[in-house]
Amino acid sequence: MAANPTKPSGQTGKMKKDESLLGKLGGTLVRKKKLKEGNAFQDIENAERTILDPTSREDLNFKDLQKVLIDWINSELEEDRIIVKDLEEDLYDGQVLQKLIEKLSGHKLNVAEVTQSEIGQKQKLQTVLEAVNGVLRPLDWNTEWSVDSIHSKNLVSIVYLLLALAIYYAAPIRLPEHVSVKVIVVKKKEGILQTAHVTKHLTSTTTDLGKMVKNYLFCLSFAERDAFDTLLDHAPDKLNVVKTSLITFVNKHLNKLNLEVTELESQFADGVYLVLLMGLLENYFVPLYNFYLTPESFEQKVHNVSFAFELMQDGGLQKPKVRPEDVVNLNLKSTLRVLYNLFTNYKNSE
Repeated sequence: MAANPTKPSGQTGKMKKDESLLGKLGGTLVRKKKLKEGNAFQDIENAERTILDPTSREDLNFKDLQKVLIDWINSELEEDRIIVKDLEEDLYDGQVLQKLIEKLSGHKLNVAEVTQSEIGQKQKLQTVLEAVNGVLRPLDWNTEWSVDSIHSKNLVSIVYLLLALAIYYAAPIRLPEHVSVKVIVVKKKEGILQTAHVTKHLTSTTTDLGKMVKNYLFCLSFAERDAFDTLLDHAPDKLNVVKTSLITFVNKHLNKLNLEVTELESQFADGVYLVLLMGLLENYFVPLYNFYLTPESFEQKVHNVSFAFELMQDGGLQKPKVRPEDVVNLNLKSTLRVLYNLFTNYKNSE
């Protein structure tokens, strides 16, 4: 018996009809969503919305700045297996920002780990931004972000926030200089939509950024202090005596490897002598593959100093109160504090 030729034709017609119906339905939903968003903005008097100018979005310096910030975030959150690819899409809900501020500050935030609803996401953002703003408040920082701007994926606000964190926590990155973008500010006033083009300066020069960091360090000077701070502040005449004692102490051990120190801040800045010194003090050989014997980049030096700090903790010492970046940046006070801690714990070691 011959197959019925009309059945497949009927099924094909039905499929086309269904596809056509779905297409129309999808198009209607998209149009309704756009109309709803537009009406929501137009119905609010004095509502303001900032839109990144399309030409600025494609600006190479702006793209470079985003890449630097993305690489920094991914480096900080590597242990959490978090990979950021897009600042707008990956940071708007507060999840990554929460992990980042917790890592940088060393304090856990009292927020839910996972939030899917818009209300939950904004509550998390509120907590995160309160923590950030609280840290920056002593510096009188001009906050260019809000819960709504971050959650609405405002790229300029997100970048401003990340720049503030990077500067405050002295991130080991080099920010592109003189990066600015143009934004379109749309505002409804007396029933009329008004627009204005505004230039936002994101970064200036390295010198200006350095001033911000100095202000930050000035504020830190009022933070928790130890006996070593007191020694430097109230007996500066004894500083050379302290330095001489520390040089004698470190050379007593480094001489075993035919190494000698004459300048504390510069010769410990790359972390190599710190790592070797810890091995000598604890009587073990540090495998060369664990650190960079001849570090060239800033990141490699930070790795070495961080690794030395880990060895100190493994030896029963408390984690140093200074940042590895401070030692790498030739901060004498930070370097002396690290070495003084070793001296007090190992001064009787042979």
